[in-house]
Amino acid sequence: MGAACVKVTKYFLFLFNLLFFILGAVILGFGVWILADRSSFISVLQTSSSSLKVGAYVFVGVGAVTMLMGFLGCVGAVNEVRCLLGLYFAFLLLLLVAQVAAGTLFYFNVGKLKQDMGDMVTQLIRNYNASSQDSLQEAWDYVQAQVKCCGWVSFYNWTDNADLMNRTEVTYPCSCQDGGEEDDGLSQQTGFCQAPSNGTEGGNDPERWPVHKEGCIEKVEAWLQENLGVVLGVCVGVAVIELLGMLLSICLCRHIHSEDYSKVPKY
Repeated sequence: MGAACVKVTKYFLFLFNLLFFILGAVILGFGVWILADRSSFISVLQTSSSSLKVGAYVFVGVGAVTMLMGFLGCVGAVNEVRCLLGLYFAFLLLLLVAQVAAGTLFYFNVGKLKQDMGDMVTQLIRNYNASSQDSLQEAWDYVQAQVKCCGWVSFYNWTDNADLMNRTEVTYPCSCQDGGEEDDGLSQQTGFCQAPSNGTEGGNDPERWPVHKEGCIEKVEAWLQENLGVVLGVCVGVAVIELLGMLLSICLCRHIHSEDYSKVPKY
């Protein structure tokens, strides 16, 4: 009966570590996505807040080590090597602490991220140069076109741009254009566009801009909540598997009475 329990525990631990390895790859992917994305809110957030980039590096490191420990846990479980199982338990504990710290960092900095991003977007709109090929400007144009919003609080944020408001004709940000029901967000443009003349005077009146009236702040908040919720959900799932792995590794260690280093695979 004891040998059967050890065998069942061993293979359960192997399966948990296989799943652990896969979820570690998911965490690694989240970190790489945050660092590599240049065409969404992430690009703007990275510029406005250093804590997001720090958190991304934490996720990359935790994900890579998680994958490594998943592999070592599989080897230790299948070959019943107590030293590997003990090392596996210790690293799992350290990883659990690191993941809790990273998750806490993201959770408690959501408010600061929104504030920093608001300041960043306001400054970006104020200094927007239609003739520039700045990557941050292009990222914000992409956000406005895809999310179908304009400005931060409202489209009136663009009235702070001196270059835009000094135009004598009705001119508006191209990426804010409201295409009506047929607008699919795929016709994103950069720079400023001039509205067709209707024969009236009055300069560049914002009320006559054919743009989305809603600001991006609410949609950014919803996007942050949705994506951070996914990240934290994956972290909770990995933490549960880590706790189960720690429990199974202790149980297996207690039932392995003698160390047999001949079981360690040699390559």
